[in-house]
Amino acid sequence: MRRATLVALLLTGAAALSAAPVASAATREYWIAAVPVTWNLVPNEHDAIGGMMFQPFQTVFPTVVYRSYTAHWHKPLPNAPRGSSNDDLIPGPLIHARVGDHIVVHFKNKDTTFKRPHSMHFHGVHYKPSSDGAYVPGFSGGDADVKPGRTWTYRLFAGNDSFGVWPYHDHSPSMDDSIGGGMYGMLSILGKHERAPDREFEVVFHEHGDFQTIDERSYVGNTPVFTSRAGQLVQWDVMAMGSEHHTFHVHGHRWIAAGGVPRDTQTVGPAESFRFRWIEHDPGTWLYHCHVEAHMMAGMIGIYRVRRR
Repeated sequence: MRRATLVALLLTGAAALSAAPVASAATREYWIAAVPVTWNLVPNEHDAIGGMMFQPFQTVFPTVVYRSYTAHWHKPLPNAPRGSSNDDLIPGPLIHARVGDHIVVHFKNKDTTFKRPHSMHFHGVHYKPSSDGAYVPGFSGGDADVKPGRTWTYRLFAGNDSFGVWPYHDHSPSMDDSIGGGMYGMLSILGKHERAPDREFEVVFHEHGDFQTIDERSYVGNTPVFTSRAGQLVQWDVMAMGSEHHTFHVHGHRWIAAGGVPRDTQTVGPAESFRFRWIEHDPGTWLYHCHVEAHMMAGMIGIYRVRRR
C-alpha cells in the first residue's frame, strides 16, 4: 500500500495571533433553523459486523436538528456539502469561512414538537456577548433563549486565531436534551489564502444511550459513507460531543500531527475538534472508526471509499 501524500498539519487549536479585521474581509451569510424530525440511529436495523438486529422502538426517536435554508428560511437545503456524504441533517450545516471573514448567522426556532427554546453557541470565533448564545439566568439576552417562532441573528468574526474546525451547538435552557438529540454542527475556517479541499468529511463522535454514533448513526451500513477519488485533496473534520473521549482512526492512511509526527489515530474529547488533510493516492474501501474497542463494537464505525482517477 502506498503512503498518502501528506500536505497539512493537524490543527488542534487556535494560534495566538492577531484577530484584527482585514480590509478584504468577506461577509458570509447563513440561514439556519431548529426543526423537529424523527430520527433513526440504525435505519437498516442491522449491525453488519456483530450480527445483531434491532427494532424501531430501540432506534427511532423524535428530536430537533439544525437545518440549512435559503434566505429568509424560504426553502430547506442539504446540510452536507454535495458529494461529501450519503447522510444529512446531523450534524448541522457546515459553516465555511476564511480568516478575516465576517459570518452572519440568521437563526429561527421552528421547534413545533417540543416547543422548547433553542440557541446557537459558536466555538473558535470572535463575537460580542449578544452573539454568545449561552444561557445564564439573569444575564443572558435573547441570543441564548430563542423561543419557538422567534429569530436571532448571530454576528461572528473569523480572526487569525480562528483557523481550523470548531463546534457549534445549542446552549439554551434546552441544551442537554438538544445536544443529546444531535443539535450540533461545525465551522470550517480556512487560512486567508489556503486551498479549499476537494472533499470535506464531517465526523462527530457522540454516545446515545447504548449506541455509539457517528453523525448520530450507528454501525456499518448506517454511518456515513465518505467518498473521494485518487488525486483529490481530502479534509477530515473530527469532533466529539457528549461526555466521552474517543480515538479517531482511518485504515491505510496517516497524517502529520503537531511537531511533524506522523499519526494514524488521534484522541478527541467533548467539544474538542481537529482537522487533517492529504492528497489521496490509495484507491479501495477502507474503515474509519473510534479505536476505543467498546465504542467501535457499539456502532462507531464507517466506510471510506476511494475511487481511481
